Amino acid sequence: MTTQKEILQDGYHPTDYNPSLGEVTVRRAVESSQNIPFVEIMEKLKPNKSINYLKKMGITTLTKEDESLVLSLGGLQKGISPLEMAGAYAMIANDGKYIEPTFYSIIDNHEGKNIVKTSQKTKKVVAKEVAYIVKEILTSPVNGSHGTATYCKISGVDVAAKTGTTDDNYDRWLCGFTPYYTAVTWYGYDTNEPIYYNKRNPAGLLWANVMSRIHAGLSSKKFEKPNTVSSCTICAETGKKATTGCQNTYTEYFLWLTTPGLCNKHTGSELKENTNKNPSHKVEEIIQGITQDIDAEDPQEVLPNKNKNENTSTNQPVNSNQANNTTTNTNKKPTNSSNTNASINTNKTNTNSSGNTSSNTNSSTSQPNGTNTNGNSNVMGSGENSATTGQDGNTN
Repeated sequence: MTTQKEILQDGYHPTDYNPSLGEVTVRRAVESSQNIPFVEIMEKLKPNKSINYLKKMGITTLTKEDESLVLSLGGLQKGISPLEMAGAYAMIANDGKYIEPTFYSIIDNHEGKNIVKTSQKTKKVVAKEVAYIVKEILTSPVNGSHGTATYCKISGVDVAAKTGTTDDNYDRWLCGFTPYYTAVTWYGYDTNEPIYYNKRNPAGLLWANVMSRIHAGLSSKKFEKPNTVSSCTICAETGKKATTGCQNTYTEYFLWLTTPGLCNKHTGSELKENTNKNPSHKVEEIIQGITQDIDAEDPQEVLPNKNKNENTSTNQPVNSNQANNTTTNTNKKPTNSSNTNASINTNKTNTNSSGNTSSNTNSSTSQPNGTNTNGNSNVMGSGENSATTGQDGNTN
């Protein structure tokens, strides 16, 4: 695929917030949040197919107008709430199984007798092999040298995450998960205003600080690869199997019988072992509270003098464990030029119905075994609503 594209369906002409990269792999496009490759993918798959999958993931705000290529970058008429976004990401973390979020599991009376028990809908959306490959690709924004979410690393724990930014910097997102938890954070204003936060993504800062603390003291844990997923060393320049002549390589994961052919750009023989010559996916840094990594400048922030018609982010894969938020978000200014990529992204504008006229942050966090915590706080003038949910979909 390429990041250079002419006018597409219905005159749609997307751009990237950064210079064109030419031909890139899906992993590389996700890593630095490119726009155009995902528009091209949807152009081939057709928006209706994506709409069908979004509905299976629990997204309820879709409209007929959303069946366009703008959907690939999160341009929706009504947007997606952090609750539904987290539930959709949780489907990926739960190996392709969607579990309807709930705010409780059981309620007992003072005698310990159960008086209420929740009933949650579950649905298999994708195969566990597909879910694992998406998880792996989503680690690139965190571990890649061009990643937009490198500040989300957690020592000893696999992290998958994706940033999101809408036109004019009206909305900032961070959606991500680990083998333990899923969290989604949105940052914006009730009335659209550009967000310039000292060259940083405020939604990402909240996500990183909360998640680093939640994981403190937990055992190291990685995403578990199904035996039916194969891996091989790929040439980063061609996206094909690397030969002994390929210098820039990485490990990629595939469904059985879907591995690409041999690199036709570099001479050499086929590699005998599927190993990564340049491993770059190891989690080394320890994040305990605010660190220099968390406080790094955000490569996605668009300066005020940027062209207002330029799209600023890309779509990305999905995320994990169930989570939900007690607030709801709606789009006040739906537009086909909006771009958000926090996986299943959102529309041009999202607002918090809490009535807070300062900047509002909605965050949803998912945790295992139904252990729940809930906190509401005010941080630096921003209203933050947070909730936690278990992998079984329980939320408090």
